[in-house]
Amino acid sequence: MKNVTANEETVIQSSAFLDHWQGHRKLTRKVIEAFPEDQFFTFSIGGMRPFAEMVLEMASMASHGMNGVVTGHWTHVKELGHHSGKSTFSTKQELLDYWDEVTGIIENYWPQIPEGKFGEVVKAFGEYEGEVPGIMLYWVDNEIHHRGQGYVYLRALGIEPPGFWDRY
Repeated sequence: MKNVTANEETVIQSSAFLDHWQGHRKLTRKVIEAFPEDQFFTFSIGGMRPFAEMVLEMASMASHGMNGVVTGHWTHVKELGHHSGKSTFSTKQELLDYWDEVTGIIENYWPQIPEGKFGEVVKAFGEYEGEVPGIMLYWVDNEIHHRGQGYVYLRALGIEPPGFWDRY
């Protein structure tokens, strides 16, 4: 893909972006932990997917997305695990372990992001063209969106979710 050439000041440092994202991931993990095992894969409201499927989507996008940013080889969106409709996970703990594995993948890949990559335009997952920071911000936005659905589910189940500010 092409490089974007702009003389703009950096709004946020790479390390600050990573810290911000990982803070959101820590909070999402707390929401996963708060979810009852017996409802995690099945509970739904208004036709929304069960929270476990949303968690798999968030983790899959982060894992495969970081690989794409670093290597330039993108898994096509149709090949991502959450699009198959069949999870390989059968317990909440298995999905939490995967969540933690993805956190490690992010931490491992982050310092490998090539210099200048944040100025590039890519075609993420073979479908979504945009500058790398915008693509990554979408992953954070998507996580916040699905975490909000998890909050609604927890409240409907009579469970007080973690504070939205508790990202540490």
